[in-house]
Amino acid sequence: MNKTIRKIFILGAVCLMAICPAIAALHGSLSGMTILQDETTAKTVAAPDSTCSDTISPVSLDSLLASTSLFDRMFLEAVCQRNAGNDSLASLILDSCAKTKEDAAEMYFLKSNIYSDADNDSLAFIYMKRASKLQPDNDTYNESVANTYIKQGKYDKAIHALEKFYTTHRDRSDLLNVLLALYLHGTDYDKALSTLDRMDKVDGKSEDNDITRLSIYELIGDTKSSYRTLKSIVDEHPFEPNYMVMLGNWLYQKDRKKEAYGFFQKALKLDSENAFTLNSLADYYKGTGDTAASDSIKQRMLFSPKTDAETRAKMLVDYVLNNRDRTDLDSTAMIAIIDRTMAAAPHDADLSNIKAVYLEKIGMPADSVNAAFMHTLEVAPDDFTARSQLIQRLWMKWDKVEKLALQGTQYNPEEPTFFYFLAIAQFQKDRLPESIKTLQTGINVAAADKNPNSGLISDMYAMIGDSYMKLEEADKAFAAYDSCLQWKDDNIMALNNYAYYLSDKKGDLKKAEAMSRKTIEAEPTNSTYLDTYAWILYLLERYDEAKAYIDRALENDTDSVPSAVVIEHAGDIYCKSGDKERAAELWQKAIECGGDKAVLTRKIKTKSVDAKN
Repeated sequence: MNKTIRKIFILGAVCLMAICPAIAALHGSLSGMTILQDETTAKTVAAPDSTCSDTISPVSLDSLLASTSLFDRMFLEAVCQRNAGNDSLASLILDSCAKTKEDAAEMYFLKSNIYSDADNDSLAFIYMKRASKLQPDNDTYNESVANTYIKQGKYDKAIHALEKFYTTHRDRSDLLNVLLALYLHGTDYDKALSTLDRMDKVDGKSEDNDITRLSIYELIGDTKSSYRTLKSIVDEHPFEPNYMVMLGNWLYQKDRKKEAYGFFQKALKLDSENAFTLNSLADYYKGTGDTAASDSIKQRMLFSPKTDAETRAKMLVDYVLNNRDRTDLDSTAMIAIIDRTMAAAPHDADLSNIKAVYLEKIGMPADSVNAAFMHTLEVAPDDFTARSQLIQRLWMKWDKVEKLALQGTQYNPEEPTFFYFLAIAQFQKDRLPESIKTLQTGINVAAADKNPNSGLISDMYAMIGDSYMKLEEADKAFAAYDSCLQWKDDNIMALNNYAYYLSDKKGDLKKAEAMSRKTIEAEPTNSTYLDTYAWILYLLERYDEAKAYIDRALENDTDSVPSAVVIEHAGDIYCKSGDKERAAELWQKAIECGGDKAVLTRKIKTKSVDAKN
């Protein structure tokens, strides 16, 4: 016997032992029986609680194997290997199955699933179609074929497969739902409408189906059918104000304003506080030129504690932010409306955020805007928007930034941004070990996210590198920069700092030059990056190239006070290039810009860069 086949037989026998009661059922019930096997025989013993009165013949492993076909044994083993995660071996066994029985649909179905998991969709579909063809009445196979057509965007074939499937499954409204979506996607509105009719027959009429019908009628411009559908919905739900308002809005859009107003009033009698009704009535008054009536209704809704939070916030945005050009409502009146709205819902943080945005838009002092955001945090200390806005507005005021960011890490521990802000404040206050620890915590928080912010993590590693450089721990700094670039290889600021520190520590200049070159390719007019690149070329003794780039750095240094470091570097480069007079001029200018006077004076006197060291 072939070794592979023999192995399959043995593995199959083991699996058969695990499910032997089910297989033995082909010959008779074995309920309440236990199969025991010694080295030579397999004996059948009745369970202690057996009540079976019939005499049951012993079943041996040999007889079980003999009564099971070779295909079934091999297919069972393929299933076992598939369940164990050994898809490669399962696929090989299925190939052997195909040689034994070519028309076994279940074999092709299993093969299809294996290819699907391996992302080989084309082969998966070929085998799936073969399984469906061999067993055209198998629901699972047919649905799988239709779903695959949908995934492939072959909607016509998917429709054909589903319609064929539906002929024998007319109770399956879920099939009709899929067909409806496909017909709507293909803008086959007649078929979509007929599918809705079929859905009504299966599940009965529904509001959702009627709304979908209405949408279709509107798309095809069938005004009569639209009105008939809406009117029937209203008639079927005479105590539901929202449907009356829908009909009123439809009539208003069709310039049937008098009829629209009638339905609005009917809806208002059913529920005088219904937000949909009041909003629509306010828009009606606005459209008919009665601004005062419209304002009255909107303010009634804004100031009512019964208005839901989402509606109130949307209305306030529309009423305040989108009405800033109205001459009859000055900023004082607007602020008063906002404050009254906030008083009606004192725990709604969104309202004070809206106030802050409005105050900023009309140019109110920063303290007023900040106070609005602070009110938000008093109501909702975990409000990310207000806290992050405040931190950015108070930037450079490191004590306040630190306090806000620290609270942010406590109220929003899942937000790595606050750890980053806190670390920056600590860095600026020269508490470097604390800053590093905070950054490491922030990195762990960010990396735990399902979709981590690689740019933020990269920036945090870069800041760890900067901190370690200030602590004069270059090896740790360079390791942090390497991690930074693993998360974002085009982090330009990190590339510049890493390159500069490498050159400053007389490290790998070729690596430094390659990194610095990326920065000037990304930002060719950045004087800092040009200076770094020129300085690395200088250290590589490529003086002519260095001079070209330091000239560009000087040209692009547009600060009111030019950088003394850049000017000193320029002097050094010109000195090594042989132009000592120009070098002296640059060193003198560096002194005027705040450079180290003692070092620069020695350079001028000796006309040599050696004085620097």
